[in-house]
Amino acid sequence: MVLLILGLIAVATTRRAWPAFADEGMRFFTTTRWAPNAEVFGSLPFVYGTVVTAVIALVLAVPVSVGIALFLSDVAPRRLRRPVSSLVDLLAAIPSVVYGLWGVIVLAPWITGVYDRISDITSPVPVLSTLFAGPSTGRGLFTAGIILALMVTPIITSITREVFDTVPAMAKEAAYALGSTRWEMIRAAVFPHSRAGMIGAVMLGLGRAMGETIAAALVIGSSARITAQLFGSGDSMAAVIANEFGESGGLHRAALIGLGVELFALTILVNVIARVIIARGRRHA
Repeated sequence: MVLLILGLIAVATTRRAWPAFADEGMRFFTTTRWAPNAEVFGSLPFVYGTVVTAVIALVLAVPVSVGIALFLSDVAPRRLRRPVSSLVDLLAAIPSVVYGLWGVIVLAPWITGVYDRISDITSPVPVLSTLFAGPSTGRGLFTAGIILALMVTPIITSITREVFDTVPAMAKEAAYALGSTRWEMIRAAVFPHSRAGMIGAVMLGLGRAMGETIAAALVIGSSARITAQLFGSGDSMAAVIANEFGESGGLHRAALIGLGVELFALTILVNVIARVIIARGRRHA
């Protein structure tokens, strides 16, 4: 049933997007110019923005999520586990538009000064001077990555904690019996047993980050370009669909639906890989 629904969605969206695919051909996937008035549509800047913001989100969220999961499963007293778990679940329940508004009203104005200071510090370093070039408006790829990191942290934390809870108590006790400290026990018993599940959790978080719409649209800057400047503005597939779909028509609308087809295929692929990795990890648990 699920496969049937996914197949119907894929067929319906592809049919609606076909005029853009037929008109642009492979240029739709490989070029960078997006000009609705000239009916020229290249999706590469939006694919780039989607991938970059998702990677930034994972770089920020994964260490925090794994740390929280370890704290809840192996460190925290029992009386703290329930309240902290509830707080993590509460973060997951906050609507994405609230995250986006917080990013626009609070984070972007505050972090502009931080970006400028980082830019000044890194300006003498060749590679970093490009990555962290300024000045910044506070809205851009890195700001969107921060917001997405806040949104995917509860997902990665919850799944990772469940994976850590499957580690056999005997494996932990054996590590302690050999004189291991808590951190040595985690490295010797918890991480090896949980590796596949942790990878699956990260990939599920990646799928959520790539598909996020409203929060990213509010803070990413809405600029269809490929840039190495992480503090600069950009755009993502989901964000440009949200921003332009209401006023689109004809070939422009077909191109936006084509972006949706790309995003659909990408997120399905990521989630399928994640599910396979998690299932494999559980079989070997």
